Amino acid sequence: MSKPKSIGIVSLGCPKATVDSELIITRMRAEGYVITGSYKEADLVVVNTCGFIDSAVAESLEAIGEALHENGKVIVTGCLGAKGDVVKQAHPKVLAVTGPHATDEVMEAVHQYLPRLHDPYSDLVPSQGIRLTPGHFAYVKISEGCNHRCTFCIIPSLRGDLVSRPVGEVMQEAQNLVDAGVKELLIISQDTSAYGVDVKYRTGFWGGRPLKTRMTELAAAMGELGVWVRLHYVYPYPSVDEVIPLMAQGKILPYLDIPFQHANERILKLMKRPASSENVLKRIQQWRSVCPDITLRSTFIVGFPGETETEFEELLDFIEEAQLDRVGAFKYSPVDGAAANALPDHIDPDVQEERLARLMYLQEDISAEKLTRKIGKTLQVLVDDVDEEGSIARSMADAPEIDGLVYINGEELEVGEFVTVRITDSDEHDLWGEVV
Repeated sequence: MSKPKSIGIVSLGCPKATVDSELIITRMRAEGYVITGSYKEADLVVVNTCGFIDSAVAESLEAIGEALHENGKVIVTGCLGAKGDVVKQAHPKVLAVTGPHATDEVMEAVHQYLPRLHDPYSDLVPSQGIRLTPGHFAYVKISEGCNHRCTFCIIPSLRGDLVSRPVGEVMQEAQNLVDAGVKELLIISQDTSAYGVDVKYRTGFWGGRPLKTRMTELAAAMGELGVWVRLHYVYPYPSVDEVIPLMAQGKILPYLDIPFQHANERILKLMKRPASSENVLKRIQQWRSVCPDITLRSTFIVGFPGETETEFEELLDFIEEAQLDRVGAFKYSPVDGAAANALPDHIDPDVQEERLARLMYLQEDISAEKLTRKIGKTLQVLVDDVDEEGSIARSMADAPEIDGLVYINGEELEVGEFVTVRITDSDEHDLWGEVV
């Protein structure tokens, strides 16, 4: 029997790109290709790129260059591939370039440069597909693209307008993952709360029952699967209020990842984002009244073109009053093709850096105080890693890779295990605990 063809995968960018890589890998394995982590063993390398900001473009181009140098046969896919001839100009020797969410096009290129060998044994893959994440958690992408036109963002030009996946297909994927032992489902998209808008919330079917293609109904259905369900990238529509009772009832995790981006009305309008921080604060208060244990994560942009010191201080006041649990902040960075590039009064990089530091110092104080209040409490945690010093876990308030950790000393636990711990210590980001 001929030796199966081997393909290397380099996956960069956000969780949505990770899901794209998983789909590609699943197709490759279904067709009998072997996936390898070695450039030398690979007959060909696929690089899934990010092209959202300049640093991501640079990282992607560097990864492509490394793959070409170490292997020589490279196919490029992902968001950078959608930005014209950027890839070919930098690396003319790549075999093919596709945009994001392009499994069929990637496989066509693979077939052209590395025709597959049929093997009835290796042509089988598990029903949940091939995943790049650990076996106990997985990302489920419910839609592609975005209908918004935020001036700092080029996602619609890279991934197109919103296209929602059929609700029955999403639920079947979630069920397959749970059946395979996944303990946590992380729901992702460009705009999770817009799920179903493009199909007018069409009614699909799951388990013999009608189910609307809509975030609230999807979250409720996933809440019946008996695992952690975590919502990411939730645009602050009024309909978000509907999922908070599901959190209070324990159906889905009391966790909301909702990017507010700023607090000043003028800056929000320049960004083409919802423009009422007063209304946002009222909604946060309402969410906490319905679900007191809710964890709120948000992201903000500092140093947006034209942002004055007074407007930035308004953002700081919002952070102070909102008392968010998790905050990510970024300096505004001009992205090729973004409408905000044409705005006047771009902020000096040193001023941007200073504002970013002030915001993060403030949030660190807020986070440290919030985590101190958890000392002495008992929390359910999910074990992510085990080493000679103990175990590393996450609580309901912690998404993988972006939030804090819970360190458990001296216990022989297993990855993917749920345990209950009593919190004994904390700092600005993480917790320490012992099994009870």
